Amino acid sequence: MVQHHFLLMAFPALGHVNPVLQFAHRLTRMGFVVTVSTTLHMHRRMDKTTSATIPGLSFAPFSDGYDDGYKYDESSDDFKARTEKYYSELRRLGTESLANLISSVNQNGGHPFTCIVHTMGVSWATELARKLHLPSALLWVQPATVFTIIHYYFKDDSFIKNKLSSPSSNSIELPGLPLLEPQDLPSFVTSVSGLSSIILTMFAEDLRVLQQEPNPTVLFNTFEELEADALRVVRDTFRTIAIGPFVPSILLDRENNSSDTGNDNMEWLNTKTESSVIYISFGSLSVLSKRQMEEMARGLIDSGRPFLWSIREEKEQEKVGEYMEEMEEKGKIVKWCKQVEILSHKSVGCFVSHCGWNSSLESLVAGVPVVGIPQWADQATNAKLIEDVWKTGVRVTVEEGGDDGERIARGEEIRRCVEEVMGDEERGKEVRKNAAKWREVSKEAVKVGGSSDANLRAFLVQIGAAPTN
Repeated sequence: MVQHHFLLMAFPALGHVNPVLQFAHRLTRMGFVVTVSTTLHMHRRMDKTTSATIPGLSFAPFSDGYDDGYKYDESSDDFKARTEKYYSELRRLGTESLANLISSVNQNGGHPFTCIVHTMGVSWATELARKLHLPSALLWVQPATVFTIIHYYFKDDSFIKNKLSSPSSNSIELPGLPLLEPQDLPSFVTSVSGLSSIILTMFAEDLRVLQQEPNPTVLFNTFEELEADALRVVRDTFRTIAIGPFVPSILLDRENNSSDTGNDNMEWLNTKTESSVIYISFGSLSVLSKRQMEEMARGLIDSGRPFLWSIREEKEQEKVGEYMEEMEEKGKIVKWCKQVEILSHKSVGCFVSHCGWNSSLESLVAGVPVVGIPQWADQATNAKLIEDVWKTGVRVTVEEGGDDGERIARGEEIRRCVEEVMGDEERGKEVRKNAAKWREVSKEAVKVGGSSDANLRAFLVQIGAAPTN
């Protein structure tokens, strides 16, 4: 009997690497051999603590020529040319590395690779799979709603492009999706410059290569119950399969807890009452301006509630230095914390978030209401879904912040939104009720027999890799 061996290729960004790791864990639990590949820099940044001892899981990092990480500096005059050159090198070196890896495994008597799955931005992995006659699939690590928006953006200008350029009605009506305003769209659709335009070009290439496949397959880090219509409306073009949510097992296997005392953060949370703490984090990429950081600090202080704020860099913490003493009376500032541990703690009652997709799913599975302050990429669309579709949170209203045109979430508005989801008014009760509902639905989806479990098993059978567990 053939031992199936999956090669999972992740674009070098934590938003891609983290769900790939969780997918790898799920496949190994089903009895498969899995190799995860990404750049050396991202491999070093991975949280591999739970992966090191998993039988059947290995890693094959490669150098993209920037082993300390490629720096995206949009302020530089040659940003576009430099970034396009980097992506070209990533394609060349990545293709070469994967081809050598596959060849060496075959020559050295290891388990031959039987399927390649990759995230967005590395469509060359599909081209390599096609050349080697291996089945492949795209793993979409943003919501299916965003995939559907991108599909219609390129399908016909009348769906989105013409609406955005029209001075009159700008509302966007797309099949299977809620009514969208321009501020609800991903930044790579509404912005024609900088990194957003490069990402849009990258997605166009992803779809072009995918549609050359005889059975173009997209695996989604979502679940049927959450985005049924967005998945359905593109099935005339793509085989869309929801197999998420890909979140660490601590969120899926345990009830919200307060028993872990292995670190200062958990011990601090243990001293707080149930659902009383605000948790604030803006992910690994977003950098807030000094003015926005100050408004955040003011909103948290004025809320009068305990809070845990993750600020990774010391230079970022310095932006709120004048508020530090006042903040520490009620809250705790940390450089790093395990987000899933924080969200799974019963004292956490609200998550102030940039609404990245991984964070959005983690809050959904944890049943924690969200106050969304989206920054870029898919985050505005995620915030729209959180507020208006799933109704598990609210989105902060931003306004012009000064001469530089920066849009700012005011401290007073942040405080108001926190109070709205954590307070005793009807809106807060509804948000918390919906958060609890989606928590249970998301957990059911990945249980044996759940919608995502069944979808994944059907996909595996289709490529001739029936699970043994």
